[in-house]
Amino acid sequence: MSSTDREAPATWLSQDAYDRLQAELNELIAARPAMAAEINARREEGDLRENGGYHAAREEQGKAEMRIRQLQELLRTAQVGDAPKADKVAPGTVVTIHFDDDTDDTDTFLLGSREISATTDLTVYSPESALGKAILGAGTGQTVTYTAPSGADIKVTVVKFAPYGA
Repeated sequence: MSSTDREAPATWLSQDAYDRLQAELNELIAARPAMAAEINARREEGDLRENGGYHAAREEQGKAEMRIRQLQELLRTAQVGDAPKADKVAPGTVVTIHFDDDTDDTDTFLLGSREISATTDLTVYSPESALGKAILGAGTGQTVTYTAPSGADIKVTVVKFAPYGA
C-alpha cells in the first residue's frame, strides 16, 4: 500500500483551538489589503534591486500567504470535539512512555498536531515524527523501537495513554 492509498490520521482540535485558529486566519485575511499597500509604497521608493523595505514586505506577504493556506487546509480537514476513545495510541492522545528498560525514565506528551501546542503545557509530538510513527497504534505495555534523528535506535514502552482532555 503506498502512502497515497491511505488517509492521513484526523487532526482533532478542541472547539477553543479551532476558534483561535479561525480568528488567526480571519486576521491574516483582513491584513491582506494593508500588506499590498505596504508593498506598493515600498515599490515607489525606487530601484527594486536595492530596496530592502520592498523585499522585506514581499517576504512577509509570502509568509502570511503560506500561513493562510496552512490554516485553511487544517481547518477544512480538522475534526472538532473530543477524539474518540481508542484501545491503541492515536493522534489526540496523551501518552506516557518509558525508555529502554528503565521504568523511572518516563516522558508524557501529547501526540497530535503542532497547532494544538499553543493550547497546552504538554510537549507535543507529531504523529509523523520518528517517535510518533513508532508508537502510533501501540497498546499499553507494548515496546517499540525507533531510529532517532541522531541515528541511534531507541526502545520505548507505552506505559499508558488517554484521550487529550480526559
